[in-house]
Amino acid sequence: MRHPFCSRRHMLQLAGAGVAASILAPTASAQQTSAQQASAPRDSAPRDSAARDSASGNSATRLPNTPVAVARCRSYDEDLLTILRGMADQIGGFAPIVRNKTVTIKLNLTGSPALRLQGRPLGVTHYTHPKTAVVLASLLAEAGATRIRFVESCWGTGGPLEEYMLESGWNVRQLQRAAPRVELLNTNALAGAKRYSRFHVQGQPLMYPSYELHPAYAETDVLVSMAKLKEHETTGITLAMKNIFGCTPASIYGDDAGVDEPNEAPTSGRGAVCHAGQRQPSRIAAAEIAPSSPRSPYYRMPRIVAELNSALPIGLSFIDGIETIQGGEGPWVGGVRIVQPGLLVLGTNAINTDAVGTALMGYDPLAPAGTGAFRKCDNYFHFAQQMGLGLANPAELDVRGVSISEARFPFQVAG
Repeated sequence: MRHPFCSRRHMLQLAGAGVAASILAPTASAQQTSAQQASAPRDSAPRDSAARDSASGNSATRLPNTPVAVARCRSYDEDLLTILRGMADQIGGFAPIVRNKTVTIKLNLTGSPALRLQGRPLGVTHYTHPKTAVVLASLLAEAGATRIRFVESCWGTGGPLEEYMLESGWNVRQLQRAAPRVELLNTNALAGAKRYSRFHVQGQPLMYPSYELHPAYAETDVLVSMAKLKEHETTGITLAMKNIFGCTPASIYGDDAGVDEPNEAPTSGRGAVCHAGQRQPSRIAAAEIAPSSPRSPYYRMPRIVAELNSALPIGLSFIDGIETIQGGEGPWVGGVRIVQPGLLVLGTNAINTDAVGTALMGYDPLAPAGTGAFRKCDNYFHFAQQMGLGLANPAELDVRGVSISEARFPFQVAG
């Protein structure tokens, strides 16, 4: 069991000593044919009723359940500092989490900066908004964080994060002045670091036994996920947990990754390796455990999301629902449109926080595969619960501030 205020380094030490819960085998994808399902490696997986029993505390191991704060915020011009400080107080404050710690903030800058919806600023559609990043950094520094690193594996480049941000319309100097010690790092390649760090999936893996990531993540005490309140084409929902997929370096997991060694000048995404399973990552990384499993992204990506969150635990989850998009994760998904839920969500356990965010969108986080937000894919909340990462039943979560029923902003179910 992970204590919400325990550092990420300490949690990995505990997990390495065998404290992490063992993982049950996954259910098959809703997108697979019965023949594919029969050929896929599996064990005695719990069905949806078992997943709900686990969510209700009927399993042998009680799942982590920490407070989640929800607040209304209609505009980025509101007093974000006061709102977010109040939310932090509702979950126990930032100081017990970050004091004297190195804090790494994983941004959500998904897709090329050139891809914009209706010419709008990226921060009001599918990117992290610069104002939320500045405010969060200032509050974490105020709470005693000694070093704050903003990171992203920038799409299609191993170049400096500063350049990517400038291209995206960020005021980089303002961000760097938000706290005494702010660093910006593109983790898509080594960028001067000596070697990658290996992060092992705790318990029984689902897709890969481990991941090779930039060493900055190994130097992290507290990992923060800054996400948008969005749907996703292949995982149904993309919030704090899915955001961590962006930690994987394209140098190793990208379409143009080297076969034997990483390509330190990547120019592509991760579709061939992670989504489609058309090739293996560079040999520096572990190969997938079941090459005969379905090659569908609707099967693969929910499992990758869950096990990445096992290997790389999130210490603080922030979800921006002030302005976002509906119908997908970016403008490359057909039919997406801008919406204004006017909400912010904050929590220490990513599964708890994402479950609240999903419920705010009008979806059931424990819906069976093939229904609701997960109409095309398997439900990664089920795998996360099987791993013991956290409770995903909104009815049993400790929601503070605005209630889910008061704040719910239903997202359209396509099809």
